[in-house]
Amino acid sequence: MKAFFGSILCTAVVMVSCNKPAEPIEITAEDFHASVDKVTEVMVHDIFSPPVASRIYAYPNIAAYEIMALQNEKYNSLQGQVDGLGSIPKPDEQAAVNYKLSALIAHIELSKRLIFSEERIETYRDSLYGRWNDQNKREFEASRDYGLEVAEFIAGWMDQDNYKQTRTMSKFTVDTEDPARWQPTPPSYMEGIEPHWNKIRPFVLDSASQFRPAPPPPFSMEEGSAFYKEVKEVYDVSREITAKGDSSEEVAIAQFWDCNPYVSVNRGHLMFATKKISPGAHWIGITKIACRKVDYGFDDSVFAYAKTSIAIADGFISCWDEKYRSNLIRPETLINEHIDDNWKPVLQTPPFPEYTSGHSVVSGAAAVTLTSIFGEDFAFDDDTELQYGLPVRSFNSFIEASEEAAISRMYGGIHYRAAVEIGIDQGQSLGRFINDQLSMRKTGELAENKPQS
Repeated sequence: MKAFFGSILCTAVVMVSCNKPAEPIEITAEDFHASVDKVTEVMVHDIFSPPVASRIYAYPNIAAYEIMALQNEKYNSLQGQVDGLGSIPKPDEQAAVNYKLSALIAHIELSKRLIFSEERIETYRDSLYGRWNDQNKREFEASRDYGLEVAEFIAGWMDQDNYKQTRTMSKFTVDTEDPARWQPTPPSYMEGIEPHWNKIRPFVLDSASQFRPAPPPPFSMEEGSAFYKEVKEVYDVSREITAKGDSSEEVAIAQFWDCNPYVSVNRGHLMFATKKISPGAHWIGITKIACRKVDYGFDDSVFAYAKTSIAIADGFISCWDEKYRSNLIRPETLINEHIDDNWKPVLQTPPFPEYTSGHSVVSGAAAVTLTSIFGEDFAFDDDTELQYGLPVRSFNSFIEASEEAAISRMYGGIHYRAAVEIGIDQGQSLGRFINDQLSMRKTGELAENKPQS
């Protein structure tokens, strides 16, 4: 009899347990940081050029932001604020949609479509899907279906930005007759990358040429000319800082901001590449650092990533528009030809024209945008490059970091001073324009260094 009643009691316990409501799936800012980090990891593996990498960040972040903004009254949709974006589909009111989960799933799905190694994202995604399904199957399935629906909608908008068309356009033709024009540089002498990037649809800019900078100094290798002085300055600075050896702060700065996704290494008959993050990825990493410092929740972190990635993406469009218009030769080519044929820059020269500096433009745009979110005197420790064996560097503000990123290109021997100084102005002007044009946070753009949601 005791065994009988014991059996009934156990059955009752199991039935109560089975009927217990499933717990809601909790999605935090760290989940979104992890998703962005996974995308960065895969991009480094796949080797995307800096302009293409900026596009890969922007669309998934916008998809996540649009879903988040649906249920957070502090945020406005980007519909009508970025070029061509319509209103995303709304979820079924009867569905058990977890908006944060849907936003994260949309981010993962769009990211998967934009990289090459899809299986790396799929493995990551499937591990999360299994966990969420076990936690709350009904909520997971409803949120997944809605996230995928929005991802499909954003993908349709994304496919209209002219990217696919630029894949079939002609390669860049090198002008070997004009001594001022860019020439491929050692060691791989790669052809110019993304010569048609100015044809990509901007997010906020009126056109790729909206922030067209003043032209560089007129080309002249006559001693005493403004241009020759710039070439000679690169050479002199390089020799001075490398003479310091391991104690050179300038070399350390150049290496910290190198952010060259593909560095060719030649050893005898062997050629291979070392892989790093892109300049945009470095600023996306800084965005994560800032979000964590002020303990931003999921919604505010998504906002910070979305706004910053838009600035970075438009920054590359603006910069590349000028690069292939001015088509200016790199310091390495001229120094080897006219001053010292054994000279090598501290950093490997990237395969595209010199003017203006991409790091300067993008860093200026990102810094102004991040300042609008986190404030002017926002000190932070930048550990983005730790995984590449470089130490942490500390900054008192985003602007200070951007100015160091800009001058690092001259220390590295790959840019003249004009490209650095005019480039940072170009980027900052672009960033201010984006701040003026985008109305994303209803309660005001400037944070008070505390969590907002």
